[in-house]
Amino acid sequence: MIRATNWVGDAVMSLPAICAVRERYPAAEIVVLARPWVADLYTREPAIDRVISYTLMRGLRDWTAKRRLAEKLRAECFDCAILLQNAFEAALLVWMAGIPRRIGYARDGRAWLLTDAIRVPEPGDIPRHERFYYLELLLRAGLADTLPAIEAIRLGGAAQARAAGIERFRLAGIPVPVVGVSPGAAYGSAKRWLPDRFAQSAAALAMEHRAAVALFGSAGERPLCESVAVMIETAGIAVRNFAGRTTLGEFIDLAAACRLFLTNDSGAMHIASAVGVPTVTVFGATDHTTTGPTGPWARIVREQVECSPCLLRECPIDHRCMTRVSAERVTAVARELWRESESEWIPEAKS
Repeated sequence: MIRATNWVGDAVMSLPAICAVRERYPAAEIVVLARPWVADLYTREPAIDRVISYTLMRGLRDWTAKRRLAEKLRAECFDCAILLQNAFEAALLVWMAGIPRRIGYARDGRAWLLTDAIRVPEPGDIPRHERFYYLELLLRAGLADTLPAIEAIRLGGAAQARAAGIERFRLAGIPVPVVGVSPGAAYGSAKRWLPDRFAQSAAALAMEHRAAVALFGSAGERPLCESVAVMIETAGIAVRNFAGRTTLGEFIDLAAACRLFLTNDSGAMHIASAVGVPTVTVFGATDHTTTGPTGPWARIVREQVECSPCLLRECPIDHRCMTRVSAERVTAVARELWRESESEWIPEAKS
């Protein structure tokens, strides 16, 4: 059993570790315990046999339900639990379930609940990108011999997702190609590029390539996406606001069908990049070397300012890391990426 991380971006970055477990144990049944909002990510992964949705309240609440889940896990007779999630509760649950081997980082005061309490890597111990944090857990637990050289994180079934997404766009009356845009970011406003600049860049690309624009985000981000949609529509571009109207699985399909994706550092960025879509991300408050997208079709746009990356949720000054990134600059990067990836684009996506 693998306890998944709770955020979409972290879930994507942990996929190489799950694939490494499958390589180590090709005949084992691998079951992922995941929060419902990330469960769809795992259901299509070939390295995973089953997903158990984890819907309980966080922390030391809802004890009756936690005991019932522990009993359910005990009945599964798992040989080993690998905790990619760092919380005390994750270790307590597998301890209550009586799983014989319990592997996880020694964090959040939970070492005594683990049979393999792994020392947390110090800065400089491993490569900076977060995918190596999860892989290092396996290495230190003896479940891997080396850190695999993984240049690009890819979701399983990307081609099928793209075909399904093109059909979803067709049913919605949206012609391809489509420029995907995700102007929000769950962590806080410090990660968000300016909405009007997303609109300017998306409209310029759509006009050049006779493309439509699709906006994505959470239900809480729907007003933000609607404001961007209005600006794009004013430029005479076909646009649809999908924010808060898709499941994660549906978003994966639609993102895979986009010709190019414009985004902040967000879960949407990780999804778009991991399904192989050319992705342009504006980074500011966060560190692109640790949580950036991977692969040959990922591009980062950031302004070198003295306070970035600050890792703050809200900017305490003038948001210069974002306000100094112009729409023209992002459009130029996206335009070049579009051209470079032209030969890789599936022909039927252009029809």
